[in-house]
Amino acid sequence: MSGILGKKIGMTSIYDESGRNIPVTVVEAGPCVVTQVKTKEKDGYDAIQMAFDERKVKNTPKALQKHFEKAGTTPKKVVREFSRFEEGHRKSLGETITVEVFMEGEFVDVTGISKGKGFQGVMKRWGFHGGRATHGSKFHREAGGTGTINPQHTLKNVKMAGRMGFRRVTVQNLKIVKVDPELNVILVRGAVPGNKNCTLIVKSAVKR
Repeated sequence: MSGILGKKIGMTSIYDESGRNIPVTVVEAGPCVVTQVKTKEKDGYDAIQMAFDERKVKNTPKALQKHFEKAGTTPKKVVREFSRFEEGHRKSLGETITVEVFMEGEFVDVTGISKGKGFQGVMKRWGFHGGRATHGSKFHREAGGTGTINPQHTLKNVKMAGRMGFRRVTVQNLKIVKVDPELNVILVRGAVPGNKNCTLIVKSAVKR
């Protein structure tokens, strides 16, 4: 398993060798620093902790400052754990991870926080068809009945109006179209969750 932390820059499109236009998302991936190595003997499980994106020292708690000093790096904004990796590919404390962990043509899973849409009705939130708009109908965008004959109350998990978006989403099997080590950028085919400048977790595809 290869993984890295990144930031969504935006979307654009490029042309391949055959002249087809491909929509891509530009992701600034790394460089990330390994700030902690967890082992089964000491912590109960194997994992590595990665940090990404610079943070001002004055805005960093002293405990975190010491934590980053042990890894020999400056304070970072984002810290995440990666617990799934192949034997022989373990990273050491203070090691830098760049976009070169990925190759062009590789498939990845991208995780991020989706855009928040606020409070929405059932038609936008769940794709309900709604009622007809003509012939004196007074049922247009409502949810309709939510109860049952027996028991005579609304059950749990019924689709209703409510807050939409702003949740952790993973898009699987996205193809890496291009890797640029000089700019620390990868181009991923298609769209990824979140708005511009949001933090992303890019991992090797699980189902490939």
